[in-house]
Amino acid sequence: MKRTVIITGANRGIGRASVKAFAEHGFDLWACARTPSGAFEADMAEEAARTGAAITPVYFDLLNEAEIQRGVKEILSEKRDVDVLLNCAGIPHGGLLTMTSLETMRKVYQVNVFAQVQMMQLVARRMIRQKRGCIINLCSVGGIEAQPGYLAYGSSKAAMIWVTRCASRELGAYNIRVNGIAPGLIDTDMGGFKTDKEREKVLERTSLGRLGRPEEIAAAALYLASDEAAFMTGQIMVLDGGRV
Repeated sequence: MKRTVIITGANRGIGRASVKAFAEHGFDLWACARTPSGAFEADMAEEAARTGAAITPVYFDLLNEAEIQRGVKEILSEKRDVDVLLNCAGIPHGGLLTMTSLETMRKVYQVNVFAQVQMMQLVARRMIRQKRGCIINLCSVGGIEAQPGYLAYGSSKAAMIWVTRCASRELGAYNIRVNGIAPGLIDTDMGGFKTDKEREKVLERTSLGRLGRPEEIAAAALYLASDEAAFMTGQIMVLDGGRV
């Protein structure tokens, strides 16, 4: 039977690149996005036809706990094993401490932390019954190296690094691996929230002198989901082009 993966944020950026990578490597997918879209449906149907993968679009808003519950219930109702959960969805935010409202903090944390934890909780229960599974969380170098102006985003990603490590210790006994990927600046629309000057500063500190590509992060996720990474858990894989 083909392996399966749940991918959040599947409609763009790293999530969309991951759909392509996992479909090309023999996985069936649940591709999760926030709102129904004819363009997304057509895109997923085209990818399924090209690769032979079964790709099922699933819609729910990560700002809404009840919708997340409903969306995961829809996935699990298919009574198939879930081999991999790839938490790609997230929102950026730039703002200084004194300019970031608590409302903004709550929104960023809901999407970048609480929704990811809820996905992990719901899917891990199935994986525990299976006695196997793999969870991959998209973190960020912004959660490792503190930078002024990124209070909400950076601290939310730091929280997910800690969540990833804690969960790996709890779930290892059930043969469930939990790892994270911490990208540097990637060439996606999400990376567009930085100004041109900020992007230039990042590139000046990057040994390879370029932005990362979504496909490179997707390839790392595919590795973490593979048997080649079977002895790897609780790790944060940094892919930042040699940031110094």
